[in-house]
Amino acid sequence: MNVKEIREKTAAELNETLDSLKKELFRLRFQNAINQLENPMRISAVKKDIAKVKTVLREREIQETSANS
Repeated sequence: MNVKEIREKTAAELNETLDSLKKELFRLRFQNAINQLENPMRISAVKKDIAKVKTVLREREIQETSANS
């Protein structure tokens, strides 16, 4: 998932994406703990996607705050 795709989504869609990414990360960590994870690099990729989504949400929050002031 690249930043351009993330920026095109609405805040509600971003929150849904964030929830699904967090659930996926939980599943991956669980699979890793019981040694059934096929691709361990997927964990870091999901973490980075979560960070990207949170960054865009925070940028929008800051823009709204500065627009209201």
